Amino acid sequence: MSDRSVVERALIREARPEDDAAIGELLVEAYMTQYAKKLPEVVYTEERKRSLRDVANKRAISTVLVAEVDGEVAGTVALFPPGAPGSEAWTPDTADLRHLATAVRYHGTGLSRPLLDAAEALARQWGVEAIGLHVRRGVQGVARMYRGRGYVRTPEGDLDLPTVSLEAYLLRLKG
Repeated sequence: MSDRSVVERALIREARPEDDAAIGELLVEAYMTQYAKKLPEVVYTEERKRSLRDVANKRAISTVLVAEVDGEVAGTVALFPPGAPGSEAWTPDTADLRHLATAVRYHGTGLSRPLLDAAEALARQWGVEAIGLHVRRGVQGVARMYRGRGYVRTPEGDLDLPTVSLEAYLLRLKG
């Protein structure tokens, strides 16, 4: 399947309640598959899987977008507005980009591009100063993708949690 045909066929839209189960399973499968290849030491606990599957709660506090390809949820991303519960933004007036993933069968097709385009356009509509995000330390390909879109490494936003170390990136939208 060519990259171009997948991206051309993708419909980017806001997630609906009936998408929640598909989005949750997509997130668990994509994250477990990606990290198993790139960081085999990463173990996903049942608690983390439950959190990823809790899409209804995410939709209540953020805008969850999906990429639909041929009628199926093929990718997702969430954008939390400034000050939203659970936001990890470390600067004022910053949207928090989280949970970007594509179904494993679409990895490498470029499907993340239209999802990120839509999330960044939404943040501009909101009028925020910036978009912040975190990348698991050691996942260089993902970090390189964001840097290629103009996100800048900002160590002051790094998170060192008990189970994971995350590196911060920021995309300035104003000024």
